[in-house]
Amino acid sequence: MGLLSILRKLKSAPDQEVRILLLGLDNAGKTTLLKQLASEDISHITPTQGFNIKSVQSQGFKLNVWDIGGQRKIRPYWRNYFENTDILIYVIDSADRKRFEETGQELAELLEEEKLSCVPVLIFANKQDLLTAAPASEIAEGLNLHTIRDRVWQIQSCSALTGEGVQVRLPEGLVTWQRGTQPAWSVSLVGLI
Repeated sequence: MGLLSILRKLKSAPDQEVRILLLGLDNAGKTTLLKQLASEDISHITPTQGFNIKSVQSQGFKLNVWDIGGQRKIRPYWRNYFENTDILIYVIDSADRKRFEETGQELAELLEEEKLSCVPVLIFANKQDLLTAAPASEIAEGLNLHTIRDRVWQIQSCSALTGEGVQVRLPEGLVTWQRGTQPAWSVSLVGLI
């Protein structure tokens, strides 16, 4: 079942909006990923000093993606964007092994946030086009993602630069999920389609 199929099932009114929060450390590739999702030119990307918002219209659905800068001084402001988030996308630079611990701590803190409780999480293991990139399975193990029990999650390999693996995949359970409720789905790697 693809993204559009899920969105059609989720749709209860014309122009249904889905709010997606895009977070990760600086230089993880969030803005490049966002531009790929919006089918925009990625040749001139600069570090995000605040936030970017892109709305992508797709067959009656409006995907509002909020890309928030990942610099250390900006991260405390992430919480200002948590409210009404339908999906959290967290981007990791798979080739920057020195920062795996830091990115893991940031992700763990996000998962503890009350306003993000039960929000499905899609983790992009970005920069897979680089030879030094850790595979998504290694990152999942290192971050102990298998211990996440309160929400649907998925880790997905991608390269924002080449566009490979760059698709937003929504949990099947999102069809019956309502913001702020306990998930009604299996917590293992439920098909993020």
